[in-house]
Amino acid sequence: MASSLSTEEKIKAAAKQVFISKGFSGCTSRELAKASGMNVALVNYYFRSKNKLFQLIFQTVMEEFFESMVSVFSSDLPLKEKLKFLIEREYAFLSKHPEIPRFIINELSRKDTDLIELTHVLPVIYNTGVIEQAIEAQKKGEMRRVDMVGITLLVISNCQYPFMAKPLIKNLHNLSDEQYQQHLELHKGMVSEMIIGYLFPPVPKQNKK
Repeated sequence: MASSLSTEEKIKAAAKQVFISKGFSGCTSRELAKASGMNVALVNYYFRSKNKLFQLIFQTVMEEFFESMVSVFSSDLPLKEKLKFLIEREYAFLSKHPEIPRFIINELSRKDTDLIELTHVLPVIYNTGVIEQAIEAQKKGEMRRVDMVGITLLVISNCQYPFMAKPLIKNLHNLSDEQYQQHLELHKGMVSEMIIGYLFPPVPKQNKK
C-alpha cells in the first residue's frame, strides 16, 4: 500500500510542475508520464485520464492559493487587521510561488473551462464570516461602502499583478531579480497603506459649536 501511495504522489508532484509550466493544453499525457518517470498506462491506472489528473492538480493549487485567505478571514482579528495580514500573507506566498496566478488565470481563460471546478473553493471563503463583518463595518460607517467584487479587485490587482508583471517591469527598468524583490517589499508597504487608507477613511471630526 505504501508503494502505491508513493507512486501516486510522485505522479501528482511531477504533473503539478508540468501543468503549471505548460498548462493543460501545452502538454501531453506522455509528457506527464515521462516527468514522473512512469508510463502512460500507469498514470491512467491511478488517475484515469489527463483531464482527471488536471482536475485534481488544479483543485490542489487553488486550495494552496486560497489557504492564506481562508486562514486570515477565519481569524478573530478586526477587519482592518485581517486585510493588513492578508496582504502580508499574499506577498509571502507569491514570492515563493509567483507562477501560480498566471497559471490559474490562463486555465480559467481556456474555452473548455468546464474541465475546471471552483465550486469547492468559493463556499469556504464565503463561510468565514468576513462578508458579514464587512457589511457590519460599512453600516457603522467604519468602512467605505465597496462590495466584495470591488474589494477583490483592489487586493488582486495590487498583490498579484506585481508578480505577473515582473518580466515587463524588470526589462523596462533594467532590474536584477534581487533589485526587483527589493521593490516588491517597498510596494507591499505602499499597497497596504493605500488599500487600508481607502477602505477605512478617517472619520471627520465634528466641529463643536
